[in-house]
Amino acid sequence: MDKPKFISKVQSLLEYFEKITKKMATPEIATDIKKLTELSKERSDLEPLITQYKIYSQNLDELKDAKAMAKDPDPEIQELAREEVKNLQNNISDLENDMKMLLLPKDPLDKKNILLEIRAGTGGEEAALFAGNLFRMYSYYAENHDWKVEIMSASYSSTKDGFKEVIAMIKGKEVYSQLRFESGVHRVQRVPSTESQGRVHTSAATVAVLPEAEDIEVNIDDKELRIDVMRASGPGGQSVNKTDSAVRITHLPTGMIVTCQDEKSQHKNKAKAMKILKTRLFEKEREKQESARRDKRRDQVGSGDRSEKIRTYNYPQDRLTDHRINYTRHNLDAVMDGDLNDVVSRLRAHHQAQLLKEGIH
Repeated sequence: MDKPKFISKVQSLLEYFEKITKKMATPEIATDIKKLTELSKERSDLEPLITQYKIYSQNLDELKDAKAMAKDPDPEIQELAREEVKNLQNNISDLENDMKMLLLPKDPLDKKNILLEIRAGTGGEEAALFAGNLFRMYSYYAENHDWKVEIMSASYSSTKDGFKEVIAMIKGKEVYSQLRFESGVHRVQRVPSTESQGRVHTSAATVAVLPEAEDIEVNIDDKELRIDVMRASGPGGQSVNKTDSAVRITHLPTGMIVTCQDEKSQHKNKAKAMKILKTRLFEKEREKQESARRDKRRDQVGSGDRSEKIRTYNYPQDRLTDHRINYTRHNLDAVMDGDLNDVVSRLRAHHQAQLLKEGIH
């Protein structure tokens, strides 16, 4: 059995792993907390791959023995050995795939929190209601993963049951890696509550998933900003409309405008608006850097382009269809209650498969 090309890389990493392990045991490193922490993280990151490789090596040894046993003159032993060879070959193939996955470069954005932006598209009030349904779906999905959801800005529909636009920060473990493929146009087909004839209407909402920008990643000069304060508009409660608490920030070089008015405090609204602005600018720069690579990977899950229709929620047929991977499932009620694990895992698996095609063979 010829050794796959990528195994040489794994073996080099095994040597490095063993070198780190020995280094961590030396007195000079053991007393240097900062260096010890760095090496410990490196070792921890490599450990899953090394574990798989050791199991793989053991399976290769066992395969060699099983093939030798298959030449035994006893027919019963031959039969047992042939079965063992088959099982071991399957195991080895699975382990090779696992190691290829572990060798894929980690996306530094995967562990980031996200800014989730949902906007009603075509379909009037029904589109706004659907935008509200999508926000509820992602909120439940976040709850199932122990993530925190904070509304940064919201523009409600006329009935207050939906959103013209809602922007929320979702914080937790590897949020971006789970939801990165949700960006795009989500289409709904159903009978609106206002439809007296029972006709099915098609509406849409757009979703954008932006990795949160840290302050050190986006540097904005105060001279590049115009900040206006005003009284909040819309439904107000006791005091929301009585003070100049709403904040509108304009980024002069790009013309990008962000308005926040949900908080009673002008300071809090300004902080939220700055967070949204920095995240959008970070995404704009990232998109510029990624455009060339995306052109070479047109068959991937999707570019994240908000104009791309990615999914249909068909209520009469109780069906969800993700058009990028031709995946269909039923039980829409469960989906809208946050049961998205199967869709998310398939999108991530497809993405990884595409990366494997491009990189490691």
